[in-house]
Amino acid sequence: MSSNRADSEAALRSIADLLGAGRAAEAEAAASALLRDAPANVEAARLRAIALLRLGRLDDARSTLEGARAIAPDSIEVLCNLGSVELARGDAAAALAALDHAFALAPSHPAVLLGLGNARRAAGDLAGALDAYRATTRADARHAGAWLNLAATELALGDRAAAERDARHALTLAPRHPEGLLLLGHVLAAQRRFAEAQAACEAGARAAPNDARFAYQAGLMAEEQKHLAAAAAWQARALALDPSLHHALGQLVFLKRQLCDWHDLDALSMQVRARVAEGAPGIAPFAFLSEPAGPNEQLRCARTAAAGIERGASSLRHQLAFARAPRAAERLRIGFASNGFGNHPTGLLIVALIEALRDPLDAVLFSTSARDESPIGVRLRAAAAEWHDVADLAPLALARYIHATDLDALIDLRGYGGGGIAETLALRPAPLQINWLAYPGTSGAPWIDYVIADRVVLPDALRPHFSEAVARLPRCFQPSDPTRRVGEPPSRAACGLPSEGPVFVSFNNSYKLNRESVQRMFAVLLAVPDATLWLLSGPEGADDRLRQFAIANDVDARRLVFMPKLPHDEYLTRYRHADLFLDTAPYNAHTTASDAIWAGCPVLTTPGATFAARVAASLNAHLGMPSLKVADDAFVEMAVRVGRDAALRASLRAEIAERRAASGLFDMRAFAADFAALLRRIVERSRTGLAPADLD
Repeated sequence: MSSNRADSEAALRSIADLLGAGRAAEAEAAASALLRDAPANVEAARLRAIALLRLGRLDDARSTLEGARAIAPDSIEVLCNLGSVELARGDAAAALAALDHAFALAPSHPAVLLGLGNARRAAGDLAGALDAYRATTRADARHAGAWLNLAATELALGDRAAAERDARHALTLAPRHPEGLLLLGHVLAAQRRFAEAQAACEAGARAAPNDARFAYQAGLMAEEQKHLAAAAAWQARALALDPSLHHALGQLVFLKRQLCDWHDLDALSMQVRARVAEGAPGIAPFAFLSEPAGPNEQLRCARTAAAGIERGASSLRHQLAFARAPRAAERLRIGFASNGFGNHPTGLLIVALIEALRDPLDAVLFSTSARDESPIGVRLRAAAAEWHDVADLAPLALARYIHATDLDALIDLRGYGGGGIAETLALRPAPLQINWLAYPGTSGAPWIDYVIADRVVLPDALRPHFSEAVARLPRCFQPSDPTRRVGEPPSRAACGLPSEGPVFVSFNNSYKLNRESVQRMFAVLLAVPDATLWLLSGPEGADDRLRQFAIANDVDARRLVFMPKLPHDEYLTRYRHADLFLDTAPYNAHTTASDAIWAGCPVLTTPGATFAARVAASLNAHLGMPSLKVADDAFVEMAVRVGRDAALRASLRAEIAERRAASGLFDMRAFAADFAALLRRIVERSRTGLAPADLD
């Protein structure tokens, strides 16, 4: 008997050693062999289940543990392992049941408390998880993992100071702990301490040199600091370490577009599109708008991103269960959320509209970025019925805050465009949630009810590729600020332009430029020998790359002139020297096109197959100048005609000036009336219990 027991204990130690060495398949085989001889051996079953969990055979692990539980229903170890397996299977309720049972048996057992915290967190009970993790640290003050889970929960609850304190404490217990360094990086990033966050990620990369997550996060932090070349190098390193890290691939492609580094870009772009087609997570929908992809691909990318957010939000949303009786008040309360309420394209577009909306509704603005003291920021705060600085609120706290403001609808002005609040909106803080303006595509999100558009940017052919109900304005969907002043520019020489000859301009951001669009511009230059191409200066060597590309295409690089980024009023004056704006594809000029038209410069564009490729076309259509909306094969021909014909250039400028005043494109009082009327139709439909539906 004692010999059999000794043999069994030796076998169990061997299985445990195999697990410790990461040899899960061998451990599972050995445990299975032991169970064939001793089917009631609970420890053998438990070790087999651990091996099965590591092998990803979750259902087998669960059934093995249930068998062990039938033999030893009060085994703390079995119950804790069962909780872990249920969490891996995505069943937080079953995990809670197992761990609540364990807690009743051993309320101060560190493993029980840690597992209970994990289960509560998965179920959306962050406060309960916090209590469990704190209890774990009291039961075992040197448990680094418990301190890290506590810090992660504090971060999720918005207590960034406590999260930093406890993450750093965990690192005193386990210096160079990779997960601790990664979490510290996230905490510092949440505090916008990006250089320190990058340093934490770089320390993690040294501690775990084969873990691609650290290179990826270091790249994100470098990007936040506008160190784009360094960010691209980090993402390339992450991708080399883990070719399946889709996040890194997507970021690398977008960084290369910003840098105008087109080496190997076509192949990388094809990889991104292939991974989107496969439903691979992590490809940022905003960056994907710059890829030569169709609207069906953009929808798939957005839906995949939304599904990832939804997985993390569904339990918490169910627990919060935000609900309210529909407001009966006649005056609408409409929320607008953005990180661009200041000297930013969103602020520049929306400020006059918010001012004009004071009569028909209450505009409640939620600013998710630091307060902007620019003239636009000051005007927006003065125009808002209510202004809320919410930059420091974590998603849960922000959702509760927004819910308490009692809105009729909330308009997301950023979408996936950076600094967005998708994690907050997924908790459904407002009864109606709307995608508009800054993210030119579908959200793919079940928590967004409507997208506001017009018939040019979102025609019927595009409708199947939008997850939202489509609410169309009878005018261009894009507002603008008609108080913009276009002053006198510096001389051509002071701008770096030659004294004579037509000037083609494309002041789009560098990520909208691509090989095909720039070659199209060069074809125009080759056909108009005295013309100049005026571009916005790009980051970190982008200008030199474009000059080299010009030389490779037989264009004198001196014919390219680059304008540095300027204050908005100074930038607007430069359009007085420009004869024709040459648009890009597949991502058009948006705010920039509005600026050009307002300043008197005609915009030549080719409407594409996606929302992002049709904004300039909408502006031209509603301006009443459809002649500047041409097919792709007519683009160069039209631009060359303008470049060669001074009378045509003068005629276009005169027509722009006439139609700018008469078309209504820049009439923000009329825009406000149409906008408020559309919002009232959306809200009234909801108040009567009807589901969202397309509205024209």
